[in-house]
Amino acid sequence: MPTEAEIIEAIRPVQDPELRRSIVDLGMLKEVVEADGAVRVMVALTTPGCPLKNEITRRVEEAVMAVDGVKAVQVDFTSMSAEELAALRQELHGNPAATAGTHQAHGHAEGRAVPFADPSSPTRVLLIASGKGGVGKSSVSTNLAVALAQRGRSVAIVDADVWGFSIPKMLGITQEPTVIDSMLVPPEAHGVRCISMGFFAGEDQAVIWRGPMLHKALEQFLTDVFWDDPDYLIIDLPPGTGDVSLSISQFLPRAEVYVVTTPQPAAQRVAQRAAAMAEKVHLEVKGVIENMSWFTGDDGVRYEIFGSGGGQELADKLEVPLLGRIPLRPDLREGSDDGRPVMAVDPTSEASQAVAEIAEQIDVALAPTRRFNPGLALLND
Repeated sequence: MPTEAEIIEAIRPVQDPELRRSIVDLGMLKEVVEADGAVRVMVALTTPGCPLKNEITRRVEEAVMAVDGVKAVQVDFTSMSAEELAALRQELHGNPAATAGTHQAHGHAEGRAVPFADPSSPTRVLLIASGKGGVGKSSVSTNLAVALAQRGRSVAIVDADVWGFSIPKMLGITQEPTVIDSMLVPPEAHGVRCISMGFFAGEDQAVIWRGPMLHKALEQFLTDVFWDDPDYLIIDLPPGTGDVSLSISQFLPRAEVYVVTTPQPAAQRVAQRAAAMAEKVHLEVKGVIENMSWFTGDDGVRYEIFGSGGGQELADKLEVPLLGRIPLRPDLREGSDDGRPVMAVDPTSEASQAVAEIAEQIDVALAPTRRFNPGLALLND
């Protein structure tokens, strides 16, 4: 008959679907009982109504049934105590009372520092900006996130458009974040983890906040969420150059800015203001993305409904590359409405191919390189 130690080792590779850690290492495995090949396993969940309980059951059953001598598996559940949850949060996320350094300068109480601001952070932060609404910025953000995830990258997205939040709906996320002792675990869809004001305000509820409240909410999105060091953190900014953009620039001084515009010359002139603001707050604009570039009719002809040349003209003015031109497609719009991003459901479509090429450029051509610093080398000597 299998030993308890053998069964525990078989379960060790089983990960909590949200935390991406072994349930054994997380302390969630509470009991293993074996009798004549029948195994009973007790798992403590982080929340009593965990929506992924069935997935955990399936993973544990598969792992235990693979052990020689096991004939049957029963998985039972309990919940972690408040003390266990506090210890788990401490292990995964550190101390929420740790000093945040610059926060006091903004009149805020002490709190955890923004991890992505640290030069040692492995995460590339991409700010998706636009000069005005109506250019499809959030749709671009959503499909770009999915495209980067399809390239095997770990991807997260913050819906920082606190008035016009839409990313959860575009990703098809209906599950709310899990709360573990004040730490938020973001839900995931299509390989993209997401946090948004949409989880905390109803769709028909107006968010009427002044600058300090917005600043604090964004701070919490960046510090109180268990992001787990993704390769990319995409920030979908609100249109324009207001308080949110200013706060983000203070929280994320290493962020890269990508400006979304349409082919209209008038639109690119407005988009240029977003780029000008980035320059004022010392953020680097890395590229321009042109959306709604053309519509391909049933006759195979491209119709440039919104004119042409605006994206290239803006890129030339900013002296950055035009990363791509995304066509206007009904499936792109429909996917945004029903939570089925075109990048996920039809990766070979005309729009998806354009987004995939943009993702490749960001992931490869624009990837930061480590430069040799002779002064630093001398100091190290």
